[in-house]
Amino acid sequence: MKLSRRLEAQTLRKLEGSLFIAPWVFGFLTFVAFPLGFSLYMSFHQVKITVNSVQYTFIGLKHYREILIANGSLLYEELFPFLRESAMMIPIILVFSLLIAILLNLKFPGRTLFRVIFFLPVIFSSGQIVQEFIAQGEGSLSIMETLRIDYYLQEYVPGAWAAPIQKVMGSFVLVLWYSGVQILIFLAGRQTLPAAVYEASRIDGSSPWSTFWKITLPGLVPYIFLNLMYTVVDLFTFPSNPIVSRVNTTNYGSSSALAWIYFTIILAFVLLTLLLYSRVDKSLSGSKR
Repeated sequence: MKLSRRLEAQTLRKLEGSLFIAPWVFGFLTFVAFPLGFSLYMSFHQVKITVNSVQYTFIGLKHYREILIANGSLLYEELFPFLRESAMMIPIILVFSLLIAILLNLKFPGRTLFRVIFFLPVIFSSGQIVQEFIAQGEGSLSIMETLRIDYYLQEYVPGAWAAPIQKVMGSFVLVLWYSGVQILIFLAGRQTLPAAVYEASRIDGSSPWSTFWKITLPGLVPYIFLNLMYTVVDLFTFPSNPIVSRVNTTNYGSSSALAWIYFTIILAFVLLTLLLYSRVDKSLSGSKR
């Protein structure tokens, strides 16, 4: 009797869990899995929309060959500069967010107000607002014109990197503006570190600089990689992304192929981030032992 009751209780719990997760499963299959699969199907076909129906003509890897080989300018002239720009924006966002989070964790008058100020742009800024902001020439650093940084970049920096650096510095304020979520995550992570560890460090005579490198930074490693993952995904879906605008065309077959190529690149960045995190985590675990 007891065994049968236990089995009935386990079955009931599994049924309850399945019922709770069923809406998510249904939504994922309907709104995510099916569109993904269908876009993969269209990437191998020439899609033609007629008055009465939609015609699919199988052409194999033609769209992929055109994008990667025949029409490689899309990748080499637009995507690669964007990747270089992202490679510079990511560390700027992470370092700025970490420093601001550490400052906002200190006790000072108006701390709550400053926390709200740094997070407000995340709530009010949408893709259209940011595009309009950039179109009006806002967000640039006036020091670039004063010190003629553009001239020195063109003279002494290779052209492949000069344009991305110039673009990052031209929208530097927007880069800092998009750090709200990262600041919030770093702030939450900083508050998980026990105060007793910092108290023991002060008693031992450790300097603030030493405390940061030996306590704060190692303790925030999981949050650093969480923010790194979030920033990578956020930048690859940024409104000014040149690939996103190319995907939204009426040539559904070619757009689907481009979307899958772009998805593969994003997935490679995410997997590289996870691999880097696993290596660092193992290294820190070994040092603790």
